[in-house]
Amino acid sequence: MSLTLKTVETRGDLPAVMRNLGRGARAAARTIALASTSDKDEALNAMAQAIRAATPDILAANAEDLAETRSRGATAAFLDRLTLNEQRIAAMAEGVAAIAGLKDPVGTLIDAWDRPNGMRIERVRVPLGVIGVIYESRPNVTADAAALCLKAGNAVILRGGSNSFRSARAIHSALRDAIGSAGLPEDVVQLVPTRDRAAVGLMLAGLDNAIDVIVPRGGKDLVARVQDEARVPVFAHLDGNCHVYVDGEADVAMAKAVVLNAKMRRTGICGAAETLLVDRAAAPRLLAPLLGVLLDAGCEVRGDAAAQAADSRVKPATEEDWATEYLDAIISAKVVDGVGEAIAHIERYGSHHTEAIVTADPAAAETFLREVDSAIVLHNASTQFADGGEFGFGAEIGIATGRLHARGPVGIDQLTTFKYRVRGSGQVRP
Repeated sequence: MSLTLKTVETRGDLPAVMRNLGRGARAAARTIALASTSDKDEALNAMAQAIRAATPDILAANAEDLAETRSRGATAAFLDRLTLNEQRIAAMAEGVAAIAGLKDPVGTLIDAWDRPNGMRIERVRVPLGVIGVIYESRPNVTADAAALCLKAGNAVILRGGSNSFRSARAIHSALRDAIGSAGLPEDVVQLVPTRDRAAVGLMLAGLDNAIDVIVPRGGKDLVARVQDEARVPVFAHLDGNCHVYVDGEADVAMAKAVVLNAKMRRTGICGAAETLLVDRAAAPRLLAPLLGVLLDAGCEVRGDAAAQAADSRVKPATEEDWATEYLDAIISAKVVDGVGEAIAHIERYGSHHTEAIVTADPAAAETFLREVDSAIVLHNASTQFADGGEFGFGAEIGIATGRLHARGPVGIDQLTTFKYRVRGSGQVRP
């Protein structure tokens, strides 16, 4: 049964509606888990085409979301995350189509070995089952998550943010029609049909064991709530407090380009750099040019005494700044005593998300790559490459900073688990 906004008229109706979502997803998960690669790819290509065809409807819905959100005084960075245009919708469709071109992980043989008793043991990839995705302002997550989950043989229940509610509905409507036209159950991709925050709590409780894993994509408050309340496993990161450390052996032109891109390409994404660390040994050569390129680009810099001395436009940093994910055109800056102190600073204040080192010294680079305990660590590249598409995953459902099962961009392989197939010839255990 297709669920619409009219389904949830009062909060009293919500538990029943959510249970129906769970039952529908569980049934659909069984079908999609056994679907052929060609059937899934046909659905994905149809979904991509449906997004393109629905561009006018999606833009109209997004305009309503933007008008409502703007009237509430949202920041420019927040509005950027919410905004869709023809280019972003085209990129969304291309991302879905790209997932169709990826290798199907389901059924992949991970490992195999023979036992002395003649049994053969195989470890193979299988879908996780039903995935609940709870996200906030980015409406493109609706398509990314739906496509990734479908390709990996999973059903998904999507709970978009209140600010992107109309946009997500328009995208979801196109996706469901396409999935049905390809002969797969529409309930493979479902959207929670209400803005009521109580729906999040019901999902975190598991919907009567219908949900196998939760993926939150949003701000700190959302992710903290999910991690505190979830009764099912969670793939999540709490903050994207990312760092760029510019080592004493860095090329100044490269350092300026990497730092500027890491901070200013898109300030509202979780891979945006929030802290600049500069080697004290090279501060006379590097610090002023790095601060200048940021300040001239319109970025506010909050720095330590050395940074303030290097450029009078730098504001004093507080202890809180070092641990802050700004998601805006603001960065903190500090001079440190080499790679060791940079690593110590990142360990103390970072969120284990993404960090970069800029250096021509291979030894310093290897030390940083080995010792920094983050999901993604880069050498001579921008932190904004913390993205599933840039990793060749087609897209991502989120960035995981935990240690179990998935870490870094969560793509189709990370949306599977495995099982063991054991082939015998009558063996019994003595």
